[in-house]
Amino acid sequence: MTESLQGALKRRSKQVAKQLIGYDSRNWLRIRQIEAFTAFLEADNRKSSPVIEVSPGWNRYWKTMCSNYTSVDFPDFDICKDRTERQYQIVIADQVLEHVQRPLAAARNIHAMTQPGGWAMVATPFLFRVHARPHDYNRWTPAGLKQVLVEGGFAEADIEVFGWGNKACAKAHIGGPVRAYGLWRDLSNDEEYPLMVWAFARRA
Repeated sequence: MTESLQGALKRRSKQVAKQLIGYDSRNWLRIRQIEAFTAFLEADNRKSSPVIEVSPGWNRYWKTMCSNYTSVDFPDFDICKDRTERQYQIVIADQVLEHVQRPLAAARNIHAMTQPGGWAMVATPFLFRVHARPHDYNRWTPAGLKQVLVEGGFAEADIEVFGWGNKACAKAHIGGPVRAYGLWRDLSNDEEYPLMVWAFARRA
């Protein structure tokens, strides 16, 4: 048996063992946000609507889920200065705004790309390490993210904001890599310790 085949079998065995004992490899701090985005896209069959995602990078959650999906990527497309000519029913900016130098300009372009009656789905971390890809500029509380979207053109009454986090998850991320949810980690929410913040903003 070759060394590469042995390694592959060993990795697969570990994966199967983890599944059998209920180990969850999802990013702990993003579980609730991903659940919220998934439920939002599934409601009213929004996942079949025209969807555009801004700079998804490695994230393929929404491409897999949405049947009418397209994306634009930095640096060819810079949401701070670029906008598509076409408008979309759903505009997704998932883990994007913390990386942009001019978030208000980005929010205005997200608004412009959203069809009247359509939605922007925006998520960004709050209590999380600096992760420059290629830059890391900003953090917002739920109220702060809402204000960015208001200044971007969305009506305050048409924005719902949420946050999730707790001390246990915050401690797990201090000085270390992104942590998998693992086994039976704490998913209770403490509003004073939001790790992830997200919003659904409807264009009137």
